[in-house]
Amino acid sequence: MADDERERGARRRRRLLWAGILAVAGLALLAVGLTVANGAVAWLEAVVAIVLLVASYAVQRLARRETLYRHDEPR
Repeated sequence: MADDERERGARRRRRLLWAGILAVAGLALLAVGLTVANGAVAWLEAVVAIVLLVASYAVQRLARRETLYRHDEPR
């Protein structure tokens, strides 16, 4: 049972790490798209940034939901 908890914790940390990476990439793209890029490239970067931010939110939500609603087995 302890191995399952360690594996679950490692999976949660990995998902939260990926959520953070996606969020940073999305914010960086959004900053570049809003400040440096022009025309269609700016719109494309902004759309990709928003998709990355939404994906980051989804991964983070999945990691937290698994922790909150896991089925603990009786001891």
